[in-house]
Amino acid sequence: MRSNVRSGLFVLVLAGGVMFGGAAVAASGSSGQFKDLLNKAKQAAQSRAGNNATASQLPSSDIAAGLKEALAKGTTHAINTLGRNGGFWNNPKVRIPLPGKLEQAGKLARQLGQGAKVDAFELSLNRAAEKAVPQVADIFGDAIRKMTLGDARGILSGGDHAATDFFRRVAGDALAARIRPIVAQATDSVGVTQKYKAFTSGSAGGGLGDVLGSLGALGGESKSGHSPLDLDDYVTQKTMDGLFTTIAEQEQSIRQNPAARTTDLLKKVFGGR
Repeated sequence: MRSNVRSGLFVLVLAGGVMFGGAAVAASGSSGQFKDLLNKAKQAAQSRAGNNATASQLPSSDIAAGLKEALAKGTTHAINTLGRNGGFWNNPKVRIPLPGKLEQAGKLARQLGQGAKVDAFELSLNRAAEKAVPQVADIFGDAIRKMTLGDARGILSGGDHAATDFFRRVAGDALAARIRPIVAQATDSVGVTQKYKAFTSGSAGGGLGDVLGSLGALGGESKSGHSPLDLDDYVTQKTMDGLFTTIAEQEQSIRQNPAARTTDLLKKVFGGR
């Protein structure tokens, strides 16, 4: 499945003659293959743009190709990093915590000797996100492919996260709509609901169940009239947040760190900013 994820992303990511080869990027020892794929993209972009470009005034086609390449690199890194066992759970920057008032309940549960249930529930949320991530490569690739030349020039002159912000703004709603069913299936497969019920059952003692109910943590409406928690929506949003956070880190690195510009095209587009 991971091979299909990477192939799909690179096939879809660049439009207008910038095409990647069909080779997949392996999870380990992949830098050489990945660099080769990006060099192919660079060569295709340069053949379109011609040889008349100057460092001070790049053709829009080169700018678009460079930004798409940067986003391809960022999304591939994000999917490879987060879409594996421990990708969310072991990363403090994107780890999914207990939602809302359940954090308060979790602290109480730990005090009452139910820390194992809290950990199991929180881990299940992160496992669901990790299972969903590898299946969205084609969605990200399609969003990158739709970037226009006008978008590209605006993004190039924008801030460190301008491309990622554009990505979130343009594709966020569609991504959420596509990701949520995947997350729903993943939450079911890792037993999120079961662990949620175990956590909120009050089995630690009568007091815990009453407190959880007053916090709105149980399956029906709380005493304050709040709607029940939608775990699938929560995990979907946190999955997207984690992906965009990781992509933004890669974008910022490419913009600020010359060593992160691993191809001639990235050096050409970002080196003269």
